[in-house]
Amino acid sequence: MELKSEYMRTEEKVIFALRELYSKYGYAQFKMSKFEEYDLYVKNKDFLVSDSVITFNDTNGRLMALKPDVTLSIIKNSAETENVQKLYYNENVYRVSKNTHSFKEIMQTGLECIGSLDTYNICEVVTLAAKSLCAISENFVLDISHMGLISSVLDGIDVDIKKQILQYISEKNTHDLVALCEKENIDSSIIVALVNVSGTSEEIKQKLAAIPFGENSKDAIEEINTVADIITSLPENNKIHFDFSIVNDMNYYSGIVFKGYIEGIPTGILSGGRYDLLMSKMGKKTGAIGFAVYLDFLERFMEETKEYDTDILLLYNDTDRLSEVLKTVDTLTSQGSRVLAETSVPEGLKYKTLLRFE
Repeated sequence: MELKSEYMRTEEKVIFALRELYSKYGYAQFKMSKFEEYDLYVKNKDFLVSDSVITFNDTNGRLMALKPDVTLSIIKNSAETENVQKLYYNENVYRVSKNTHSFKEIMQTGLECIGSLDTYNICEVVTLAAKSLCAISENFVLDISHMGLISSVLDGIDVDIKKQILQYISEKNTHDLVALCEKENIDSSIIVALVNVSGTSEEIKQKLAAIPFGENSKDAIEEINTVADIITSLPENNKIHFDFSIVNDMNYYSGIVFKGYIEGIPTGILSGGRYDLLMSKMGKKTGAIGFAVYLDFLERFMEETKEYDTDILLLYNDTDRLSEVLKTVDTLTSQGSRVLAETSVPEGLKYKTLLRFE
């Protein structure tokens, strides 16, 4: 029997909608084990959202971990091929929830595009990121940046200083950024100019052209301009912006990066980008781009936007003929309504119609 969408929880609707979206674009579902060797996460702890990992000893003594991330498992288990592999996943991960601050089993969904990537692959993933946000809420923004451009601007700067500059860039803290650069005798003009650049795909080319980047920025700017031209034709174009304060770890990400936001949630619920450096670090000689949708961030949003828990609340007494109560519930559900039968109104329940059995 097909489950009607109105009977699903909001989270379930999102998962089904995203699964259908990714399948339409030729992405195959990737299934994996619930755990990996702990060493995989130790070597790539900076890539993880949280470095808190649940561990246990296998029967052979190996230290294992319940997976806190899906991307690392996909890279580890993916075969090296000249073809582009398009994969999506709906998997439970085990990490500390930002809502409860305790370990939680969280459903994570997303996709990965691995192989000899071209510009179309990059634009397709960005498009699917925008469409993923739209499947959750029409009120969304997808911010795009480019780690290759940021890296070229910071080329030659000490690693520790570069890390602090990246922090100030992500905060758009130009005051402390300029102060740090003056202290370290670094010309901050282009860095500050880049931080202050933002706009739609139609605006960004002209704004970047006004900044005197060096020759080592040429390839990154060309890719940004090409992606911007393609994005301009998308229906979601007005909700896709370029913002170079969006940064990811430079040890892993080398190209386009992006974050997605929806109205009502103060933090990003989608994050991704091109992570060729991570592939190289894990011994894979190919490119990769992907993103994850963090469904745990949606919990509060889902609770606030849910209009009703049930269509009909049917109240009955212990003295009523229960066979007739059950028959009434069956009749109402056959007419397409969600029905909850109770002897009293549950605390906090949102219902559309209240009926009393007679």
